Amino acid sequence: MSSIREQEAVSRLMAFFKEWDNGNRMARSRILESFITYNLGKTGPELEEELCRGGSLFLARLTTCLRLSYMFGTCLKEILQSIAIFLSAAGSARYKLEFVEVGGILTLLEVLGLKQISEEQKTEALRTLQILARAGRKYKELICESSGVRAVAECLAKSKTEDTQEEAQALLELLAHGNPKYQAQVYKGLIALLPCASPKAQHLALQTLRIVQDIGQKAHPAIVEPLLGVLQSVHMEVQYEALQLIKDLMKSEVQSALLQGIVTLLRPSRKDGVKTKPQILEDPSAPQLSNPLPVFIQQAACARTIGLLARGSAELCDQMIQMRVVHHLLFVMGNTEHTESQRQASRAVEYLASVSPVVEDQLRIAIGEKLLRMLMENAETLYTKLDPTQVDVLLSNQVSVPGVKEVTK
Repeated sequence: MSSIREQEAVSRLMAFFKEWDNGNRMARSRILESFITYNLGKTGPELEEELCRGGSLFLARLTTCLRLSYMFGTCLKEILQSIAIFLSAAGSARYKLEFVEVGGILTLLEVLGLKQISEEQKTEALRTLQILARAGRKYKELICESSGVRAVAECLAKSKTEDTQEEAQALLELLAHGNPKYQAQVYKGLIALLPCASPKAQHLALQTLRIVQDIGQKAHPAIVEPLLGVLQSVHMEVQYEALQLIKDLMKSEVQSALLQGIVTLLRPSRKDGVKTKPQILEDPSAPQLSNPLPVFIQQAACARTIGLLARGSAELCDQMIQMRVVHHLLFVMGNTEHTESQRQASRAVEYLASVSPVVEDQLRIAIGEKLLRMLMENAETLYTKLDPTQVDVLLSNQVSVPGVKEVTK
């Protein structure tokens, strides 16, 4: 009786494989949809029972089909979901090894870089890679050795949908944890994402950088310039994450370089100007700006950062005073081209004067008693009350604290 049942099982399996092997695109799509519906969440032994102990044979067919057709996107989503059922099943170590041994990781990474593949299909490829990454350090290293960090980072930067970008971020985070051999590679890959054109990618990269930094990654000097560059973003969620990362890095090896960069950017140079002006600015009747809006946004963000850092740490407050930050902030206060820069700079100067009698005394000498009193009474709206003479005083100020050094570019 047992032999008869085994023969029947083998017959069913052979009939199933024959249907698959001889099936056209529509037939295979129908087979895959049925397989996904009835086998999602099953364990390895349950899959073997369902497939009459032919799970590895069907996985091999799926993998072969993936490798032959992924460039055309034929049933790609369904193939990836079916492979994911095998790889995610409890007790599926054998399936993972079989998939990896035939080049499954490389194929998934190639899917991420194809322009003709849909975002939805790339999302499924990322989820499949996540299943492998969760399986342990060995698989994380295999992904990284296959140039996986670069492929995933580029997918995050170029993707047009948030779902795909978020799955790419999740995979990068997985690759950073429990993977000491390649943790620095992931860290540098995230830094490389900061100048990209996608605000969502910048936001996710900054979030992940904070996580990677928190798990013991030594801060790399290369992070300073792109991180400060992100402060030009008009997207508040990007600026928020950048500011949080800057605060985290104040305890790291790049603290001094970051502080100097922040103070320096309060006085943007002409070379920071736009390469091509928007057409509206070519109108002779339009206001003539010496620098583009992103530079002013960055300037305002730097002034805000100075105020927040000074409020959060007396040591950092003293350091910035020693860097002659007040002199630069007063210049920003007098720059009437961008009111948000003026407002943030006024708030920062007001705080520094309130905690440092020396700064208050030097302000009194540099800008006069009346302007100082206006500042201390209402820094938030000071920019609305400045007359041309006071603006000139702020722009030409020479406030200095004895013994401080000038910060130059």
